[in-house]
Amino acid sequence: MLFPTVQFAIFFVVVFLGHWLLNKNPRPWRWFILAASYFFYGFWDWRFTGLLAGSTLINQFFAVRMHRAPSPQARRWFLVGAVAANLGVLGYFKYTNFLITSVVATLDKVGLEVGLRPLEIILPVGISFFTFQAMSYVIDVFRAKIPPARWLDFAVYLSFFPQLVAGPIVRGSEFLPQLQAPRDPRRIDASRGFYLIFIGLAKKIVIADFLASHIVDQVFASPALHSGPEALFAIYAYAIQIYADFSAYSDIAIGVSLLMGFHFPENFNAPYAATSITDFWRRWHMTLSRWLRDYLYVPLGGSKGGRLLTYRNLMLTMLLGGLWHGAAWRFVVWGGLHGLWLALERLAVEGRRARGLAPLPDTWWLRSLKRLGTFQLVCLAWVFFRADSLGSAWAILGRLFTGWGTATTLITPAVLVAIAVGLAAQYVPRNAVNHGLVGFSRLRPALQGVVLAFGLMVIDALGPEGVAAFIYFQF
Repeated sequence: MLFPTVQFAIFFVVVFLGHWLLNKNPRPWRWFILAASYFFYGFWDWRFTGLLAGSTLINQFFAVRMHRAPSPQARRWFLVGAVAANLGVLGYFKYTNFLITSVVATLDKVGLEVGLRPLEIILPVGISFFTFQAMSYVIDVFRAKIPPARWLDFAVYLSFFPQLVAGPIVRGSEFLPQLQAPRDPRRIDASRGFYLIFIGLAKKIVIADFLASHIVDQVFASPALHSGPEALFAIYAYAIQIYADFSAYSDIAIGVSLLMGFHFPENFNAPYAATSITDFWRRWHMTLSRWLRDYLYVPLGGSKGGRLLTYRNLMLTMLLGGLWHGAAWRFVVWGGLHGLWLALERLAVEGRRARGLAPLPDTWWLRSLKRLGTFQLVCLAWVFFRADSLGSAWAILGRLFTGWGTATTLITPAVLVAIAVGLAAQYVPRNAVNHGLVGFSRLRPALQGVVLAFGLMVIDALGPEGVAAFIYFQF
């Protein structure tokens, strides 16, 4: 069930009414939200609701047993069991065929033919997201940061429909305390909720889907048929598309949750205004960045083991972060590039410090150069993320050096405007947004409805026919 559809609108109206009618009755409310969330997830393929239920039962079992374990050693073994179970399920659905094809390709190169063939495995929507949420929960219980939740509370947490399929990755410590008391309808930040939903719809339909259908999909499908300028602008367009698409889902998820009285962590903060790759990862998919830092980078040793081990930990974290996005070597390259750049940035900073040099001055022109350079590096990595294969990625990059004298029919004024708007949005001051929200909140409800209805009409008129699935559904 896609957010920008009539089906979801009807679903949410029913859930919204039931949610507030049952709000003061905790147990019926929990069962209602759980049923609604499973209906939402089962709308894609009802068979995978069993997978979600199984993940809930297994992780809660390990969390409870871990909490009651008689010794630290027993607690650790329960943690190992929980992590192994989660990675085993994720590995089967997401990486089995990747391993099979990689092994077959390697053996073919040395002249060995085997009978292995890819299996017919359907990747469950959102499996990476709810698996990472479950793992953060059991690890936090192991670290004694949170106690085990009640079974029904944990089931609601893991399946809560707004962020179930594509995030944000919400931790138990952020969500579970919000279940302890009924939501107060007088404290609902409705203006911000409606704003986020509206902005999310605009990003998805007017920007992301438009750029996908008018330049990105065509150029990446057949690089050799397009000019050098079209390849260049297709790369820039994809950078805007994936930001608009993914942040749109997060915006809508956070907005829908706000209307229900729940607060989720922010997931994006103007990532293309970053002045370094390190800064980029503080702004892009922030809940995943925090997850990788707290549950992978720090346990590996972080920056406490010396320079070489720090670089190793950075690279391993980003390589595994790349694999989290997809079972293909192009995702490994994407993660490896980011890991390399993070290590080089750290090396440069440490080098200046070792020579006794002061940090570079924070001037406007230097910040601009840093932002421009960072954006180019991010776009270069996006080529491998978007391409169908490594060969296709190299073909796209190769077109940047050829075909500059051929026609560029895909670079239209509308495409240029969409790219420009996507970039300009990174520099809109937060104060301006907050002032707009305050002004909107002061309007009468009827006038607010008119403004939103008019905005939705404009979005529908500007967007292409139909709504494509969100990019991160495949992860």
